Amino acid sequence: MSDTPARLGVFKTYKLYVGGKFPRSESGRVYEVTDSKDKWLANAPLASRKDARDAVVAARKAFGGWSGATAYNRGQILYRIAEMLEGRRDQFVREVADAEGLSKSKAAAQVDAAVDRWVWYAGWTDKIGQITGGANPVAGPFFNLSTPEPTGVVAVLAPRKSSFLGLVSVVAPVIATGNTAVVIASEESPLPALSLGEVLATSDLPGGVVNVLSGRTAEIAAPLAAHQDVNAIDLTGAADDEVLAKELETAAADNLKRVLRPQAVDWNETPGTGRLTAFLETKTVWHPTGSLGASGSSY
Repeated sequence: MSDTPARLGVFKTYKLYVGGKFPRSESGRVYEVTDSKDKWLANAPLASRKDARDAVVAARKAFGGWSGATAYNRGQILYRIAEMLEGRRDQFVREVADAEGLSKSKAAAQVDAAVDRWVWYAGWTDKIGQITGGANPVAGPFFNLSTPEPTGVVAVLAPRKSSFLGLVSVVAPVIATGNTAVVIASEESPLPALSLGEVLATSDLPGGVVNVLSGRTAEIAAPLAAHQDVNAIDLTGAADDEVLAKELETAAADNLKRVLRPQAVDWNETPGTGRLTAFLETKTVWHPTGSLGASGSSY
């Protein structure tokens, strides 16, 4: 018989991801996360309204630098996220399998699709401006040019049932176009989202660009919908709760937020550019052409 004592298991501690750091909830609360067979998986932080406000502060602080970065640089960073995810593929396969009750092969397909989705959006960062902006024909000797700009801080309610592929599909387009995000993870399956925070922290993404909260969706989303420093809200995670979606949309309307209403989505399909353009504003600039004389002569 071996004299080597049996090792005690080392359980993973999950934390929020706010401002590039990993705080516990300021409330000190946690809640149990279980798999599809009601087996305990971990204790996740139960974020509070104060955590939500802290996340908004971090997102606003990061917005200037991130929106001011070149689109090419943002694409490089999104590709780096895909690289880091690929290196931790086995961990995410386990977490997605537990979260969604999938076989290992189906969970692996979801993780591979999520990695590919980061790459897909990375390729769009320096191209989306070419399909949403351009020169506009006007009467008169002027150039009229339109160019897209990010909306600002976006609150994102992640899908409740697609804990990873759906999560990536709503977060990646928000930051690809220069916005910053406060993400509320799936209430029932938050662990892949919290682990994604660990990947983002080591992927050259500036702290505060993405902030990940876990807990009761309704509790966290309410202050975000009413927050004056949140510019837009994606209600995807409220697709199964019409009452909550309506309450959040009403709160957002009070402070003129842009709202992306919940809709049925097949996360396995190619996403298109809809989510890239959902949180973009258009800036238009006029400039004389140089032909201002009565005879059309240049100056």
